[in-house]
Amino acid sequence: MINIPNYQIIKQIYDSAHSLLYRALRNKDNQPVILKMLKEDYPSPEELTRYHQEYDIIRRLADFEFVVNAYHLEKYQNTLVMCLEDFGGESLKYWLAERFFRLDELLKLAIRATDILEEIHKQHIIHKDINPTNLVFNPTTEVLKIIDFGISTQLSRQVMTLKNPNILEGTLAYMSPEQTGRMNRALDYRTDFYSLGVTFYELFTGQLPFESTDAMKLIHCHIAKQPTPPVEVNPDVPTAISNLIMKLLEKTAEARYQSTWGIKTDLENCLNQFSQNGSIENFQLANADISDRFQIPQKLYGRDHEIETLLAAFERVSQTSEVSKTSEVFPVSQTSEVFPVSQTSEVSKTSEVFCENIYKSEIMLVAGFSGIGKSVLIKEIYKSLTEKQGYFISGKFDQFQRNIPYSAVVTAFGKLVQQLLTESESQLIRWKDKLLTALGANGQVIIDIIPEIELIIGSQPAVPKLGVTESKNRFNLVFQNFMRVFCQPEHPLVIFLDDLQWIDSATLNLLEVVMTDKDTNALFFIGAFRDNEVTPTHPLMMTLDALGKENVVINKIILKPLVYEEVNLLIADSLHQKSVESLTDLVMRKTRGNPFFVNQFLHTLYDEDLLHFVPPTDEKKGNWQWNIDKIEALNITDNVVDLMIAKLKKLPESTQQVLRLAACVGNHFDLDTLSVIYEKPVAETFQDLQPALNEGLIMNDE
Repeated sequence: MINIPNYQIIKQIYDSAHSLLYRALRNKDNQPVILKMLKEDYPSPEELTRYHQEYDIIRRLADFEFVVNAYHLEKYQNTLVMCLEDFGGESLKYWLAERFFRLDELLKLAIRATDILEEIHKQHIIHKDINPTNLVFNPTTEVLKIIDFGISTQLSRQVMTLKNPNILEGTLAYMSPEQTGRMNRALDYRTDFYSLGVTFYELFTGQLPFESTDAMKLIHCHIAKQPTPPVEVNPDVPTAISNLIMKLLEKTAEARYQSTWGIKTDLENCLNQFSQNGSIENFQLANADISDRFQIPQKLYGRDHEIETLLAAFERVSQTSEVSKTSEVFPVSQTSEVFPVSQTSEVSKTSEVFCENIYKSEIMLVAGFSGIGKSVLIKEIYKSLTEKQGYFISGKFDQFQRNIPYSAVVTAFGKLVQQLLTESESQLIRWKDKLLTALGANGQVIIDIIPEIELIIGSQPAVPKLGVTESKNRFNLVFQNFMRVFCQPEHPLVIFLDDLQWIDSATLNLLEVVMTDKDTNALFFIGAFRDNEVTPTHPLMMTLDALGKENVVINKIILKPLVYEEVNLLIADSLHQKSVESLTDLVMRKTRGNPFFVNQFLHTLYDEDLLHFVPPTDEKKGNWQWNIDKIEALNITDNVVDLMIAKLKKLPESTQQVLRLAACVGNHFDLDTLSVIYEKPVAETFQDLQPALNEGLIMNDE
């Protein structure tokens, strides 16, 4: 047992991947406490910062009885120890194994847990790790409290990125589909509703909706599999409770409950029925589920055919068959538009071209104006990628870095290396062996372009200097061998390069080399570009023309603005009202159906209180209201650039200044680099960025 000054350790009560928990007595007053400390002897600065953030959040909630209080945060050797309240409780996970709960007791626990979540959300905090281990219950006093704010966020939305499932933050068995980073959806407060649903599932059935020791399979279950309804697992669970839990477990946040009030009202209905009648009749759920939060649904409107086209192409690339041999495997009707590579020449639109295809990779081009939704569409591939155990990497060309060869490719493969480095040691050794076998004595050729590869294969001997032509041929051959390692049917590779209108000539040459390599399997190259900035004589078009003549399969999706009916449905879904035509007329006139502009315009109306929620009364439900005359009088611009500039100008001057510096770094930046440029500490830099994060003008990748 460890020895922590000023405390008498009684016993260890919890051991997680990152933390240790001890029950102890504080020496100065013999007060029972819980000590939480980082498990690592030498925790990273990021882990220490997170501990400070957790302590600050708990202290912020100190006035609320539902949160275990935090007394102190103290240094202990090279780590930190948090001293927490001990109110004599144990986790619900513990009690579920130790005692039997009656149905009314379970309902009371569920109501209290919902109350806790309501108070947390009122403080604009998303917990992100709701589960029975983090809900602590004292059966004697019937007090339920919540613990562990280690990964909680005070941001209203977070963009989750693709990660190795073994390093995801949170408890995977209780994690919402969007929190896995594989749903093309930002995370908001409703992620806690899904985790609450899994917790309720376990409370009422004694088991989890999905159980697997394979992390990737568990993620696939969360995003694609329907759980068995609780009533079918435990016939004693009333249908109404079963349906309530299933609603919480919906895959998309929009289909779940939208408020804790709605959840609690239905739970209380169940408890009242059971108390009065000893049984619970089924009833219509969510009648009181009213949210005053303005949320635009994250589903893609008007893009069903385009999504189908994208996923069909990925499915073909992922097939284990040697080649696409017949038109049945690749019917032209499943593609969007066969890409016209020039004004005078285009790939044949007959199935014979695809029958002759000797490559096992495809190109998908997504074209459209800025803000039309190209990147969002492409990320719809995430779900299928998880099922196929594939890798997705991305890079973005920059208008002001066109003289830097391979810039987007370097970024993309740097991300791939980061993914590989999070895999197990045995998997990493296999990758190292495969790469060294493929590269031979030429590993340094790849390291010169993608320095991160050295982290996997180690330092490599220098390569002989060759002439320009010989050096180019060597690079092409080595890069082909490099690509073959990652492009395999058992783990297909998707490369997404954005803003191809600014692509450099070196990358175009590399694209031609890779896509015409007959030995490269399961490669899906996706490129997005603004078609209004690409003429028939643009180098991109000329390269695609050459690839088309080589019978490389090139598909194209052209994204158009949303039509009236699609915008009307988006607004109706956002406001949970059917009659929104007057607002749709205005939005269409101002935005011309550009999805990004539609979103920004609606948020501007909300921010200016021109779109506001009227709370419910005894006579009628709450609803959203707007006044077209007032909106027109304000004369909001119909230019999206002017709209965004106006939003930026409303930010504090310190936030505007730090954003100016961030823009100089590029479209991606990290806080450490920015703080150096800003010449202020990281904490202060983040504080000045916070208003921009809250407004969604920049996104925090997790």
